[in-house]
Amino acid sequence: MVEHTGETKNERLTRNVSELLQELRVAQAGVQILFGFLLTVVFTDEFHEASGFEKAVHLTAVLLTVCSTVLLTAPAGWHRLLFRTGNRERILTVGNRSVLAGLASLAAAITTTVALIAKIVYGPVAMALLGVVVAALFVVMWFVVPRRIGHDDQATAQATDQDTDRDKA
Repeated sequence: MVEHTGETKNERLTRNVSELLQELRVAQAGVQILFGFLLTVVFTDEFHEASGFEKAVHLTAVLLTVCSTVLLTAPAGWHRLLFRTGNRERILTVGNRSVLAGLASLAAAITTTVALIAKIVYGPVAMALLGVVVAALFVVMWFVVPRRIGHDDQATAQATDQDTDRDKA
């Protein structure tokens, strides 16, 4: 079956897998930087003086970063293990879910890290305030805006279809 792009289903799936893997390269750089930062903090003298709560928040950020790493690298591993098995469509479907969960984990890890830094530098009120602001920023930019863009595209397509139907009448 050839779609309006002129691609066969197999060509489209191949392109989509390639695009997914490219997107993962971008996200993985952020995860690696955050993970490296979080790992080095443990080896500072100041970390040993941190409260139990601060250490728990730090460990939470580390674990969220590990989850993000696993979820964002899994589709590349699946592709490598399954690339000749004819499972591209399934890899894309499950890979997309994995990437979305990985991005959510990354957002949570970054939010937790910023909140921890705010707590250490300015106290618990700053921790709560900045934690909420950063979390809201991620939710809006990574999840709300894309839905709005998709909704706007659908509305534009429907309006164009209605105009076309009116012109034919």
